[in-house]
Amino acid sequence: MGDYVRQMPHQGSQDLARPPSAATRFHIDIPLLVLLLILTAYGLFVLYSASGQDMGAVIRQGRYFLVAYVIMICGAQISLQRYMRWAPWLYLLGVGTLLAVMFFGVGAKGAQRWLSIGGFRFQPSEIMKLVVPMAVAWYLAERTLPPRFVFVIVSLGLVGLPAALILQQPDLGTALLIAASGLFVLFMAGIGWRYMFGAALLAVASAWPAWMFVLKDYQKQRILTMLDPESDKLGAGWNIIQSKTAIGSGGWQGKGWLQGTQSRLDFLPESHTDFIIAVLAEEHGLRGVLLLVSLYLLILLRGFWIGLRAQSSYGRMMAGSLTLTFFVYVFVNMGMVAGLLPVVGVPLPLVSAGGTSIVTLMAGFGILMAVSTEKRMVSQ
Repeated sequence: MGDYVRQMPHQGSQDLARPPSAATRFHIDIPLLVLLLILTAYGLFVLYSASGQDMGAVIRQGRYFLVAYVIMICGAQISLQRYMRWAPWLYLLGVGTLLAVMFFGVGAKGAQRWLSIGGFRFQPSEIMKLVVPMAVAWYLAERTLPPRFVFVIVSLGLVGLPAALILQQPDLGTALLIAASGLFVLFMAGIGWRYMFGAALLAVASAWPAWMFVLKDYQKQRILTMLDPESDKLGAGWNIIQSKTAIGSGGWQGKGWLQGTQSRLDFLPESHTDFIIAVLAEEHGLRGVLLLVSLYLLILLRGFWIGLRAQSSYGRMMAGSLTLTFFVYVFVNMGMVAGLLPVVGVPLPLVSAGGTSIVTLMAGFGILMAVSTEKRMVSQ
């Protein structure tokens, strides 16, 4: 007598199958969305105080967030295959706009970083923060991984060209962020340790030539100021000194909301943009900073988890690069405000006032959601 196999009838199994959730159908990663909503709400709360209780600044920031969330959700609807097909063309378009900036760009405060078309002014370098990792991931996705030496060289060329063009604007902070985003793709592709060790040696060897022939005088001054801010207390060292004073005076619990003296008395420069975390530390103390750091950490962990679950090498490289680039934003801003890194004008993600960086970051989270939900859609 044959074995009796107990199984569900085929039609019955279809009847019991659950339809995909609304979040899955609309490619929304719920944990990531919730964390971003909490972070943006916290950012608006801090901005109200940092801007001197300027409700207009908060409303303007809220509008930026609204546009950014719409872009994020729209970006999440695009499949990774389309991102791959668009990557080389977006890269060529981006390099073309960077070249246009050199000849037709709009200048401000000694820098030429913007293009004005039909009365609308935008900064092409911000777009390259997404386009460069997309292009490098597109190039490597169809090749053998870990990448061979020739593939590494081509990838470095894809990263180096836009970074060099942006460095000429000059915009050292953005150039470093774009270079990091592309290099993170190589890291996620499984590049060998010998390449990483060689890159570290090359960076050390190129430090002196870069100081002599690449860095401009004001950039050198920022590095010298970081090493010894007391050498020019009323000049170049003023920002860092006042920032450290605000952070140290907050203690564990802070002076209280709207009670910060450094920002209220205008001792702290750029209190609502690059140095906004100093306002947070002064008013809410270390516990307020730890709350913010915890939110950032949870977002980073979610991003890495999405990368681990990605079903394609392109998705894994994009998720890893976007998550690590977000970490660099946080690390560089906190480092420069604390006087551990030179001041390079990198905003605190989703907290500092500003529109372009918010839209760019949220567009990146849209791609991250596309990676996350594509895995779940295929598995169902």
